[in-house]
Amino acid sequence: MKILVGLGNPGKEYQWTRHNVGFLVMDFLARRHGLTFKKGRGQYVETSFHLNGERIVAAKPLTYMNLSGLAVKEIIRFYKLETLDDLLVVLDDFHLPYGTLRFRKAGSDGGQKGLRSIIEQLNTQEFPRLRIGIGNHVTDPKTYVLQRFSSHELEKLPTILKYAVEGIETFVLEGIDIAMSKFNKNVLEN
Repeated sequence: MKILVGLGNPGKEYQWTRHNVGFLVMDFLARRHGLTFKKGRGQYVETSFHLNGERIVAAKPLTYMNLSGLAVKEIIRFYKLETLDDLLVVLDDFHLPYGTLRFRKAGSDGGQKGLRSIIEQLNTQEFPRLRIGIGNHVTDPKTYVLQRFSSHELEKLPTILKYAVEGIETFVLEGIDIAMSKFNKNVLEN
């Protein structure tokens, strides 16, 4: 089993903000597989499916970004995930240029408060994540991440979401190393 968690903020007012790219990836994944999210047993919505025999649970925390760790801990507990290598957290990263995908096996929170919450709740940095670049040279990250995508960014967003989901499916089927080698790049520069 693999658990995929996209980070974001619940509510229509946040739907198309840069901070919600993790939610948008989960939504794209669900549409690609003909799924819908339903309320989970904790502070999250979820959906599940099988990919080449592997059970996948995709989830979106309802705790708001800064408390994402609470929901992630609930999901892991409920599904009795045996190893954190089978968890993938999908999140925005304002340090990376728009359209850059970066799979990592582990690491610090890099200033991303949702990831910080997960690290604190799980008491480890040792779990896979997919960082998705939402900008570069940001002077005021707090304001920037909560702004809506520009029209130019929205035009490019489907390409980013498509590659992110293909990378996630590669992670599920072939592992993090293959996902890193194939998808750690700026997908808008192809």
